Amino acid sequence: MKFKNVLVTGGAGFIGCALSHELAPYADRWVALDSLHPQVHSSKGRPSELHEAAELVIGDVTVAEDWRKLLSDFTPDLVIHLAAETGTAQSMFESSRHALVNVVGTTRMLDALGEAGVIPQRILLTSSRAVYGEGRWADSAGEFKYPGIRSKLQLDAGEWDFAGLTPTPSDVIETWPRPTSIYGATKLDQEHLLAAWGAANGSRVTVLRLQNVFGPGQSLTNPYTGIVSLFSQLARAGQSIPLYEDGNVVRDFVVIDDVVAAISAALSWHQLSMVETFDVGSGVPSTIETVASWLSDYYGAPSPHVTSQFREGDVRHASCAIERTKTTLNWTPKFSLSDGLESLQEWLGFQLGNGTS
Repeated sequence: MKFKNVLVTGGAGFIGCALSHELAPYADRWVALDSLHPQVHSSKGRPSELHEAAELVIGDVTVAEDWRKLLSDFTPDLVIHLAAETGTAQSMFESSRHALVNVVGTTRMLDALGEAGVIPQRILLTSSRAVYGEGRWADSAGEFKYPGIRSKLQLDAGEWDFAGLTPTPSDVIETWPRPTSIYGATKLDQEHLLAAWGAANGSRVTVLRLQNVFGPGQSLTNPYTGIVSLFSQLARAGQSIPLYEDGNVVRDFVVIDDVVAAISAALSWHQLSMVETFDVGSGVPSTIETVASWLSDYYGAPSPHVTSQFREGDVRHASCAIERTKTTLNWTPKFSLSDGLESLQEWLGFQLGNGTS
């Protein structure tokens, strides 16, 4: 399916910039709407990573007038909805900010589309693995359980896992979404809002639940996202990387190139149903200690150290099964964790001006 006019909310961010290099040159008009929030962007200028074929419109998804101005002379047939506040821990003490951007920002967009009489053929949402919360665990008999939220009392006592249970990879078909953070709850809200609006208006909705995305181009200053970037800078500076909990927190780290390829594959796929949801990750679970140790070895920095600190709302194990995504979208991640880590260090070297290592 060919799209002529493409709107990308949050289009000047990490994923938006990377995606612009893959797809922007092939659209008749590619508009990146972005507020250039200082937590993500160090300046209000156009990001150098945004492809020259992309038209940058500085605007806030929560402001109705910004939407009216944008849609007064632009009729997108594809909307890629990336705009979101993404800090899991931050969302627990800035709930209104996350709800405003993620939930109200989405409803403002839908209201504006309706007001302008614009019904996109397709809306693609980048959702998050955070919608699953702790996900589905199995007991010794193989029965599945949803243990829910780890309480502060549990975490204060250093009880990181759920006794007698083993975590399983999340699967969009098998695992019920049960978010344990405000951020995760708002991302699930986005899914529901778009599904309802799309069905009512004949606009197909594709949802990609992304795992932990990392790689060249990610923010070097945002303290709430990009754990790999933050770990890299610590090791590069010759410091020991602090590990939360016992260092065995599990994540599925997926390289930005593979995420861009997944988005492109989803847009190329001939979607028949009104709503389709997919998991996007590497399919390989890794502990944060594994990542930290790789970086410490790369830079010859001191070994990582366990702090036993924790973040409210954080989950213990987050990984996903990607077989359905691979089969349906004809997509396969190409880059390993070490591939991505090495690529990120090379990029960091150029960004910080001291070579690669």
